[in-house]
Amino acid sequence: MHTVRLGIIGMGNIGKHHADYLLGHKVSRAELVAVTGNTATLPEKYQSLHVFRDGAALIQSGAVDAVIIATPHYQHPALGIAAFAAGRHVLVEKPIAAHKADAERLISARKKSPHLVFGGMFQLRAEPRYQAIRRLLQTELGEIVRVNWINTDWFRTEAYYTSSAWRATWRGEGGGVLLNQALHNLDTLQWLCGQPRSVRGFCQLGRFHEIEVEDNVTAYLEWANGATGSFISSTGEAPGTNRLEIAGTRGKLVLENDRLVFTRNETDMLEFSRTATQGFVKPAATAQEIPFENAKLPHAILTQNFVNAILDGEPLIAPGEEGLHSLELANALVWSSLRGETIRLPMDGAGWEARLNQLIAESKVVKEVRATGADDFAGSFKK
Repeated sequence: MHTVRLGIIGMGNIGKHHADYLLGHKVSRAELVAVTGNTATLPEKYQSLHVFRDGAALIQSGAVDAVIIATPHYQHPALGIAAFAAGRHVLVEKPIAAHKADAERLISARKKSPHLVFGGMFQLRAEPRYQAIRRLLQTELGEIVRVNWINTDWFRTEAYYTSSAWRATWRGEGGGVLLNQALHNLDTLQWLCGQPRSVRGFCQLGRFHEIEVEDNVTAYLEWANGATGSFISSTGEAPGTNRLEIAGTRGKLVLENDRLVFTRNETDMLEFSRTATQGFVKPAATAQEIPFENAKLPHAILTQNFVNAILDGEPLIAPGEEGLHSLELANALVWSSLRGETIRLPMDGAGWEARLNQLIAESKVVKEVRATGADDFAGSFKK
């Protein structure tokens, strides 16, 4: 194989974004050959592709070597499992499932076909700012002691939520801001700092919108080494904030407003505390701005990596199996809030699945879907 034939299942906002950069030849050795949809409603620029009525038909057609799954959340596992069974490589949009138990089913199916590539679309891992933070964490920051991420610039209007029947419902989406918008940040958080040992979520359901899922969240996190942290996110706060602060024994990293600043302690703070002879002194420190450029088309970077993994065996930037971690965090924070107690990780996936099914059964939401005007969808990517 010299070229990977790609098919996109789901031609909503994100599916069209993938299609556009693929048709624009932003990914080498890949050809977009098929999509799902209705030929009567698809824009003309996609009409030259094979158009299938649904994901199952596309997977079974033999027209593609790999699929990008970009449908509503609950469909991801079933489509991924079907693709693996048919011998197709899979790149799945976030989240890899709506809940942990379904994600484990998808991962289990992948294990039966280890020769197939399974990637997750967590494009923040391709952003140089987070790559720089990861290098500093691994080499210079020392042991992590505290993590705070205020991530409230995910503002969404009521029109956003009424644009699709599946959005912001337990039945259609499985959650709110944690599962849809801030999941990228949760993936980045655990990629940088590791998975917390326990979490306590405080989630407000429909605080700012006429929805039944969480749109305002404050969470407390604890790691196995004793490090603590907070994660705050919302789709109802404007202008919003995106500030990541990580404190280690050798200094502090702050990312905000496209600036990454590393304040480096000359001496490890714990060693300084043990050896200092005065009570009101602290280690000398110097601040340094770490330069970086924003990634261009980070989704295309991950898709190129996926293609390279298929053709060359290149290691994946975001293996699909790792999508379980952010999903578990999102699920656990909501469940913790509903239970009013701390949850220790790994969480009981079957237990949350049962609670989620109860929420679906008890739901009284009747959504009125309304068409929206043209939006700058790509403007929401840079977080």
